[in-house]
Amino acid sequence: MQIPARFYDGLTAQPINALFKLNARGHTSLAAIEDVDRDRDVAHWPVNKLRLLPNGGKQTILACDDQPPGARLVFAKKEAVQLRETLPGLWRELRRKGWGQARIISLATITLAAIIAVYVFGVPLFARQIVGLVPPQTEIALGARIKQQIEAAWGGTNGLELCDPNTGSLANQAIARFVRQVTDGTETPFPVRVAVVDSDIPNAFALPGGQTYYFSALLKQTESPDEFAAVLAHEIGHVVHRHGMQQLVSSAGTGLLIGFILGDATGLSVGAILGAAVINTKFSREAESEADEFARQASARAPFNAVALADLLDRVAEDDEDTASFALLSTHPLTVERREALRQPVEGAGIEEPFSAEEWLAISHMCDGLNIKPTRTKKK
Repeated sequence: MQIPARFYDGLTAQPINALFKLNARGHTSLAAIEDVDRDRDVAHWPVNKLRLLPNGGKQTILACDDQPPGARLVFAKKEAVQLRETLPGLWRELRRKGWGQARIISLATITLAAIIAVYVFGVPLFARQIVGLVPPQTEIALGARIKQQIEAAWGGTNGLELCDPNTGSLANQAIARFVRQVTDGTETPFPVRVAVVDSDIPNAFALPGGQTYYFSALLKQTESPDEFAAVLAHEIGHVVHRHGMQQLVSSAGTGLLIGFILGDATGLSVGAILGAAVINTKFSREAESEADEFARQASARAPFNAVALADLLDRVAEDDEDTASFALLSTHPLTVERREALRQPVEGAGIEEPFSAEEWLAISHMCDGLNIKPTRTKKK
């Protein structure tokens, strides 16, 4: 059996017009390759080492395991039919390998899909349980790392400027008393620290480990002690329920967990990577509901009117789009359900003011001595 083909020796790019010579039954141990133009054999390939190369085109390509990688015989469609009739086992082997590769690819795809599903759905789903295994001191240390990154990014070389650095001032003492009232009986693992800082972005947020910020631009839009108290209580709710840490676990997934396992959570660059996520990424609906409910229940301990949180969110929503995109509203979107839940009565809530007239006057004017940019308002 002689079958025309184009032969490449794997050493040069020039093809040779060749004949693939094999007896009719294919029992010859060596297949000869003859150079038709020079009328001489140029190669002998062991039959037991022949293999078909996968090829999606109209040609059939035959290679040999003990030849250079580029050595091959290329058969046109008509000649390939003859080759198949002579060596049908090559096609069976190609199909067998194809099915094997398909199984490997399928298994790899399923495995990858399972890993992605665990990462995307599993880690967030079990974030609460995972966070429960994280020691409070680890979360405090991680929160301190993120605090450094946030203050460097938002406040420049000097960090975020405190509106009133005097911890013994009337305003700071009133805020500290309010925090104690709100956290009383909650068994929070963290000391909650509130910092009122200079910023032209109306925002408030809490970091893992207890650090809570209230920005001066938001304070300028806060019209009553109830509004200030409601926002603080809501953020303290995020601290008590460890929502910030859950957010980090959900966002960073396995990378952050490996850091915990290796005992290097604070040495990771997660502070830089995830600091913005704490501020700009919305909490889940469940987390917001829990923080709202915490604030609602705390309104009997402090006391204050929890629905004032919704009033302030509405006012922030009236700001222009650029500011609103970084504001409290972007991270704490207000829904009808949230407003209605906040309106649910709590025994003892709102009977008294959370701050005295003198205390609220001191708080509301904490940042007056700083060079604070005016809050932009939406044109009517």
